[in-house]
Amino acid sequence: MIADVMAVVLLLAIAAYACAGGTDYGAGFWDLTAGGAERGRRPRRLIDHAMAPVWEVNNVWLIFVLVIMWTGFPVLFQRVFTAMWLPLALAAVGTVLRGAGFALRKPARRLAGRRLYGAVFAVSSLLTPFFLGAAAGGVASGRVTAATRASTDAWANPTSVLFGLLAVAATASLGAVFLAADARRFAEPQLDGYFRRRALGALAAVAVLAVITLFVTHGDAPHTWHGLTHGAGLVFVVVSALATAATVWLLTRPSGAWSRVAAVGVVASAVIAWGLAQRPYLVPTSLTVAEGAGADTSLRWLGIVTLVALVLVVPAVAFLYWLDTHGELESLTDADLRQSGAGAGDQG
Repeated sequence: MIADVMAVVLLLAIAAYACAGGTDYGAGFWDLTAGGAERGRRPRRLIDHAMAPVWEVNNVWLIFVLVIMWTGFPVLFQRVFTAMWLPLALAAVGTVLRGAGFALRKPARRLAGRRLYGAVFAVSSLLTPFFLGAAAGGVASGRVTAATRASTDAWANPTSVLFGLLAVAATASLGAVFLAADARRFAEPQLDGYFRRRALGALAAVAVLAVITLFVTHGDAPHTWHGLTHGAGLVFVVVSALATAATVWLLTRPSGAWSRVAAVGVVASAVIAWGLAQRPYLVPTSLTVAEGAGADTSLRWLGIVTLVALVLVVPAVAFLYWLDTHGELESLTDADLRQSGAGAGDQG
């Protein structure tokens, strides 16, 4: 029983990181595709100001995921990090480089330095979610087994690649929705429209990739496919689809808080659907929750520590987000967006 509870907690922590961290990765994706120095100046300045107050706190959920995995489900941790060592190692390197690039590009005095750090930040924001998604695809397709040897190509399979592409598209949609709302909060209607159009494009990519993934998993990950098309997994697939439709509708008008809620619902529901689709397995069809769990004593203490951590962390994080969305942490001035010679950004 306690193992099942902690498995649910692990799934919710993954969903939280996919939404919170995914928003930051998505912002980096749009930084990468914003265009040249002049064309992309205003979008990139908005990205800097929107991310700066809260970007580091989103990694709290990644820490939750790792601690719960290695403490509560050591067999799962060992198998995942053995079989999927390459994508996870690349994701870890990407996370470090991304943080360094974001932190260093603004204070860099030379243009070449700013461009270098900006490129590192942007490219890492694209590669990191892809490789994290690829590792998740390896789990969903049942390739993380005791017999799987550590190799460089264990992740090179259709489900892993599609999960990686879905992760990139989903984070891009989250980032664009949140940036559009920030643009409206900062009284920049042109950037609001700029990011709403990109959010709609990213959501279209998510929908197409989701349909392709369902077809591919039918043959490549049959247990997960069955779970996604039946029972509780299907319920959350439908919820994710409805949230997608709601997000699209909300994006046809000036951005507000509800567009963010709907976009988070898309990603969170999709992650939960994946987790429920694998029941009763942590790795279909070779490792059940009971087989992958640690000792009951360890799980009980982990549950207590997790509960205490959530009581302390969740209110603090929620208050931080509230301060940020109400403009209490950092204001965006006209000088930041309207510098001499800066264009109006990409209007298309």
